[in-house]
Amino acid sequence: MKRILFSIMIGLIATMGYGQDIKGKWLTEAGDAQVEIYEQNGKVNGKIVWLQKGPDTKDVHNKDKKLQSRKLMGVNILSGLSKKKDKWEDGRIYNPKNGKDYKCSIWLEGNKLKVRGYIGFLYETQTWTRK
Repeated sequence: MKRILFSIMIGLIATMGYGQDIKGKWLTEAGDAQVEIYEQNGKVNGKIVWLQKGPDTKDVHNKDKKLQSRKLMGVNILSGLSKKKDKWEDGRIYNPKNGKDYKCSIWLEGNKLKVRGYIGFLYETQTWTRK
């Protein structure tokens, strides 16, 4: 009986821990890209790992003309996020659709990832789903 209770407790703890893990692959709200979120040097980043338009899609809207010929696959669109309570904040998000970079924070709501980009006091929030 003790082994069964112990196994149940371990299972519940593992499930709760997974619920707070943002690492992994996420489909963007528009469904046109997949971003892999990972941790490096204590910061959370996210790189493009799939594009609906295909792997040869270029970063044509980038403000830096030298980067307009690079492929978007592998580009970090999320960078420098630090965990603060139940959110990851003080990072940046790059929007390849307009070539602009914004302040960013992300957090989990159930099994969905909320991704918020800021310009001053204005913001837009997207909901990404786990893949």
